[in-house]
Amino acid sequence: MIELDSPDNAYRPLVLDPADRADAATLRQLTDAVGVRVVDLRTGLRAELSELTGPPPGLDPDEERWVYYPWRHTLVAVLGPAAFHAIRLDRNRNKLTRDEQRRLAGLTVGVVGQSVGHSVAFTLALEASCGRLRLADFDTIELSNLNRVPGGLFDVGVNKSVVTARRIAELDPYLPVEIWTAGVLSETVDAFVDGLSIVVEECDSLDIKFAVREAAQRHRIPLLMDTSDRGLFDVERYDLEPGRPAFHGLLGDTTGADLADLDTRAKAPHVVRILDPGQLSARMAASLAEVGETVTTWPQLGSDVQLGAAIVAAAVRRIGLGAKLSSGRTRVDLEAALDSLAEPGHLEECVDAAEDPDEAPPTEPLAAILSCAQRAPSGGNTQPWRLRGTDRLVEIALDPSATTALDVQLRGSAVAVGAALHNARVAAAAFGLLGTPELRVDDPATPLLARLRLAEGTDNDLAADYPLALDRQTNRRLGSAAPLPGTVLPALRSAAGAEDATVRAVTGVDGLAEAAELLGSSDRVRYLTPQLHEQLYAELRWPGEDPRTGIDVRTLDPAPDELAKLQVGRRTDVMDRLREWSAGSALGEFTVDRVRSSSALVAVCVRARAGGAPDLADYARAGAAVERVWLRAQLLGLAVQPVSPVFLYARGWEDLRSVSPEFTDTLAGIQRHFHNLLGIPDDENVALVLRLSYAAAASVRSRRLPVPGSRNDG
Repeated sequence: MIELDSPDNAYRPLVLDPADRADAATLRQLTDAVGVRVVDLRTGLRAELSELTGPPPGLDPDEERWVYYPWRHTLVAVLGPAAFHAIRLDRNRNKLTRDEQRRLAGLTVGVVGQSVGHSVAFTLALEASCGRLRLADFDTIELSNLNRVPGGLFDVGVNKSVVTARRIAELDPYLPVEIWTAGVLSETVDAFVDGLSIVVEECDSLDIKFAVREAAQRHRIPLLMDTSDRGLFDVERYDLEPGRPAFHGLLGDTTGADLADLDTRAKAPHVVRILDPGQLSARMAASLAEVGETVTTWPQLGSDVQLGAAIVAAAVRRIGLGAKLSSGRTRVDLEAALDSLAEPGHLEECVDAAEDPDEAPPTEPLAAILSCAQRAPSGGNTQPWRLRGTDRLVEIALDPSATTALDVQLRGSAVAVGAALHNARVAAAAFGLLGTPELRVDDPATPLLARLRLAEGTDNDLAADYPLALDRQTNRRLGSAAPLPGTVLPALRSAAGAEDATVRAVTGVDGLAEAAELLGSSDRVRYLTPQLHEQLYAELRWPGEDPRTGIDVRTLDPAPDELAKLQVGRRTDVMDRLREWSAGSALGEFTVDRVRSSSALVAVCVRARAGGAPDLADYARAGAAVERVWLRAQLLGLAVQPVSPVFLYARGWEDLRSVSPEFTDTLAGIQRHFHNLLGIPDDENVALVLRLSYAAAASVRSRRLPVPGSRNDG
């Protein structure tokens, strides 16, 4: 049995477990008592618990507690501690990860003084920056305290530490709070700091300020102090520097004994030395001159106190999590920050495609052939070639300077050179100048050299592709997910077969959903691998930048939320944090959404002609097949987008390691699963993966560098 109005219960809630026999008896006593209000929160809390994303394992939604608040004569039914904290602290993630929350729960923080200290202690409890609090103040709440202490009229006359403890108990009944209603004295200060992880000093008495610092030195405890003027904040790391002088040595040889029993006016000169008179706000400095004259004591605003609490909480987190926090002083000056307001930066907007009109293709044969070759697709629109032409010969030399980590052993560049050679043949056929093509990998001047001799001749099938090659474009819009007619895939396989290549495809909702998740996982690796992330954003061209190389962001046709995510995604510090957390599953959403909206995903594959591993000439022939498939798909009314994964050109473990040392195992698993899904045999090599869909026309088309000797840069 309990005494409901016992002084021992003045600030401490009574937490009862109905499964415990003694607690159950107390619970019956409370529910039968006259004047005790009962509040049952369990149904709502269980609903919240069921909605959590990724709740901690092992939570028992049926575990419950009853909490009696004697100062409110109220009994509240809640969930058990684990479920309660999982719900209450869920919005901390990932400002604080669950592991970081567990680490902070091991801290015991003492707060001396419960005016400013009230807000400090409550903020620490609010975000669970510690697992136990020890509060001290001898004084009681007066009406004049309520300009900065977030209490109420019912608290007037109540000890300040009791008021703080009650407020915290109503926030979190499971957080242990110990109070010292006699405050801290020089003879009790060692007992107060004993066992603390951090002490926060916010009292008014200068001699006790000294005593707390001397005890912190003896016990090697870090000390924090906020002073509510211009965000002044002090850190004294006695845990790291036990010989450090109090107040950074600002009071010289003054001791705590020298400051005992001084009245407010006599304290002022010492306070000014601590605060640094040259850095005080004008209003605070003027007020200090009026202490005891026209004002009772130095002023404090509630907003300044709340800011100080936030600063202290941030420092506690740093110490608790082992982050850097040196001894010293800083200011978080809101007034100065508001004085220096600046216009915010704006997200780049996608602009109308009418600003980028295509020029007409050249009419002179050689210029037209070179211009058509230049329009070929290439990874990241790098155009990794050097074009040269005469009346008799067109040369397309692979330029290794344009390579990226994804372009393993220049295989992606070779695919692009092959596509450019095909376009050159298409244009040459249209102008009646189709001669013999040649691929060389033995020229010491270049890893791959494609040549097309110009001579009288044509090919009707190639010539028919000329207008298609001029109109070819990437379309990244969401599709309708409509199924492909039965004639489409045979037509694409026939187009690839003209270059001795094959097409492997996945269709259907389930297969495309599986492919989407695999490609999304690949994109996640691209974002989280520092080198790949850097190269990804190096490819992007924003409005105002030269769009003739790289990927014009307008060609992504991003929705507003996707554009915002793209901006956030460029930050390396964000990627570092996601990698640290093994998180970032949403990084592949752009690709996942688009593949799910597709009608098919096709991989254009090729075998080595000489057996064994393919050389760059084999990849170039595959590039010609890619261009044939792309043009055929567009002719059939399909939107085409390359969605090649980061492991595309990796053949074996070492290649995958060169792409991403951090995620080699992950990529190996995704690649194996992807090849199995598309039915790609071990002796075939993927040249490119294309997403096919029925979608609205792309709003912006990629540009190209000008061709030497040609006026066309479209």
